[in-house]
Amino acid sequence: MIKWMVAVSCLALMAGTAAAEPNLKLNDKGYFEAPGLNVTVFADIYPDGHQTGVTVIQHGVRVAANGDLRLEPSPGQWSPMPAGDGQPVVDATTNSVSQALHYPDETKNRKGFNPIDYPDLNFSYKVRVTPLEGNSFRVSVDLDKPLPRDWEGKVGFNFELFPTDLFGKSWLMDDRSGIFPRQANGGMSDDHGQTITAPLAKGHSLTVAPESPLQRMTIQSQTGELELLDGRGNVNNGWYIVREVTRPGATKDAITWTITPNVDPDWRYKPIVQVSQVGYRPDQAKTIIIEQDKRDTQADPLILYQLTETGRVEVARYTPKPWGQFLRYNYLTADLTAVKTPGMYLLAYRGADTGTFRIADDVYDRHVWQPTLEYFLPVQMCHMLVRENYRTWHGLDHQDDARMAQVGNHFDGYDQGADTLTKYKPGDRVPGLASGGWHDAGDYDLRVESQMGTVWLLSKMVEEFGLNYDATTIDEAKKEADIHRPDGQNDAIQQIEHGLLSVLGGYKALGRTYRGIIEPTLEQYTLLGDISTQTDNLDYDPALKSGERTATTSSLTDDRWVFTEDNPNRELGTAAQLATASRVLKTANPQMSADALSAAQDIYARAYDRATDLQARVFVLSELAQTTQDAAILKRLVALKPEIVTHIDQTGAMLASAMPLIKDKRFINDVGAAVKTYQAKLADEATKTPYGVPYVPYIWGAGWQIQEFGVQQYFFRKAWPQYTPDTLQMEALNFVLGVHPGENTESFASGVGAKSATTAYGANRADWSYIPGGVISGTALIRPDLPELKTWPYFWQQTEYVMGGGETNYMFLVLAAAQKR
Repeated sequence: MIKWMVAVSCLALMAGTAAAEPNLKLNDKGYFEAPGLNVTVFADIYPDGHQTGVTVIQHGVRVAANGDLRLEPSPGQWSPMPAGDGQPVVDATTNSVSQALHYPDETKNRKGFNPIDYPDLNFSYKVRVTPLEGNSFRVSVDLDKPLPRDWEGKVGFNFELFPTDLFGKSWLMDDRSGIFPRQANGGMSDDHGQTITAPLAKGHSLTVAPESPLQRMTIQSQTGELELLDGRGNVNNGWYIVREVTRPGATKDAITWTITPNVDPDWRYKPIVQVSQVGYRPDQAKTIIIEQDKRDTQADPLILYQLTETGRVEVARYTPKPWGQFLRYNYLTADLTAVKTPGMYLLAYRGADTGTFRIADDVYDRHVWQPTLEYFLPVQMCHMLVRENYRTWHGLDHQDDARMAQVGNHFDGYDQGADTLTKYKPGDRVPGLASGGWHDAGDYDLRVESQMGTVWLLSKMVEEFGLNYDATTIDEAKKEADIHRPDGQNDAIQQIEHGLLSVLGGYKALGRTYRGIIEPTLEQYTLLGDISTQTDNLDYDPALKSGERTATTSSLTDDRWVFTEDNPNRELGTAAQLATASRVLKTANPQMSADALSAAQDIYARAYDRATDLQARVFVLSELAQTTQDAAILKRLVALKPEIVTHIDQTGAMLASAMPLIKDKRFINDVGAAVKTYQAKLADEATKTPYGVPYVPYIWGAGWQIQEFGVQQYFFRKAWPQYTPDTLQMEALNFVLGVHPGENTESFASGVGAKSATTAYGANRADWSYIPGGVISGTALIRPDLPELKTWPYFWQQTEYVMGGGETNYMFLVLAAAQKR
């Protein structure tokens, strides 16, 4: 009887198991999908950005990523990472996705943009994900052969949990429990040579956020012990990490986990209404975007309220029109162009309100572009003490700039060739570099293209819009900048001069433009804090020989390095920008204007015939022609007509300002015809997304590129208004100011608009803060289809500031929109 009952129970269990179907199914994009849950497997390619491996998107939010074998318990940006062997294998027959990988990645092993120092370890493996019953899935790791004995206990499977959404939430590990701390706390431990925070817990079953139905997730190991680590203990930008080391001698199923995210089967993505966080001019087109769950095609009333002294007053109701599918969402649009009455407004949809926005003729005249000029640019100034009333943004820095770089590959893309050292040997002090320039984002280096890109855009704003604004005292003699202390001088002109102090200083000393100036060590490169502490900031004693200091000074080893290169294409861009700056400084600073033009002409003469980039050639000829009125230069520009016409997308914006100088009718007609065709193509491409601009999402946020596109459209419109409406230019600005995909609709410009990026990857990112007027890269793509903009200060691909266009393209675009028509 007992045997029969057992047999019946087993049969019933087998029948139940056979009947239980996984909820996760492979979709046509190659990842697993169930209502409220997605699991991707190496769909992304950015491990140092926490964006690859086994990834869980739970109720529309990426909660875990980077599931993969790593050589350290808490890897950092320069830690060894594997290379994939081809694309993930999607097997519909077995309902699984797998990825083969190996160590080392030879494209990064002591070479490339950011060289990584790999150990002497070569092995291959495969990560496989298979759905199980309900919302569970299995992660299996198979090694091709056992790891060497001296690597046993070191290699493990890491699965990273995004921190911000877990702060203050609880965890359960077997019989232990705790909360996810807001900051990394000790004690510290040594794990095979890596100092990390001691594990929060060890066990075989971890439950994350048990109190939150939309976040709860259980991770169980069938092969070993789990550790819950806080990756921020050794690198500030780390995540929480769940880790299991491989078993000695293991190959097949070296790691096997079952992961079970909790899922609400009735969950739907809440509609997001995307509107400019600043507002609109009365005569401006006003397209409102509504982003909904892809299963949600219902269009409910969109209600417009005007704000009055007695509260909100309904103005109009709209029935949104279906646009269609884009990325992973269904989109609707509503046209509010007819609303022209000045005032403050908000929109409501299905009971949820947008932020407030303004409709007014002067909507772009104040509080929109000004923060970039009065905050961001001063704060980024190098070789200066920068203050704002009671606050010191940073102390006087880098008065020990700079030494000639050592020959060889450095990091962050810097590579010094032996043939471009000029008269200075590695380690020699190069004079003239301890003044001017701006730190680039949070990296603090000075690339020539970021310096001159900023100089050029500021110069064009002065030239195009008559930009004249004074909110800052800039004293180059004292090396001090005081925000909100006007000095009677045009801040834009002063900033142009500041940029040229660095670039022309390098040119005069080196006889060529520098590639850039950067710190010699990664420890300095990763500095979070006052930039004046990056070096000892002690100047050289000119009476001493190269490389010497007095006994009272410290070592030279912390001084930044200056790199040079032979890059005629980049040099032509610099020459063009110097020519532009020369024009706008002619009255304000005649000597610097003359120096800039002289340098531009010299660089042009040496680089032009060796350059291969058409855009750079058109750019330098166009700007030099405007500055010098030289007929020979103009003739050379006109001779490029066949190439210009063929590649008008690359050349049109660069050519536009010089068009009034060109009298050749055939040139004018043929170029105009090419512009007409190109603008028609752009208009068609803009219809491929609901956002009204050509937009192909990628790993990095597209905000900077879309701003640059908008600026280019301004110049196309300037020269060819008959073919170029302002539509794309204005939609580019709207995109940056809040009309972009994803649930986070903040303005990419920090401190601008009702809601903006106030946690950003800038110099003060460790404080979870921002710099007003800095512009982040914005909403990124989690492949293949999730737009993401998280609140996290260490995502350079989402929230980083940058010089050379990120800030000044935005400023230009706003000033262009502010022009009265």
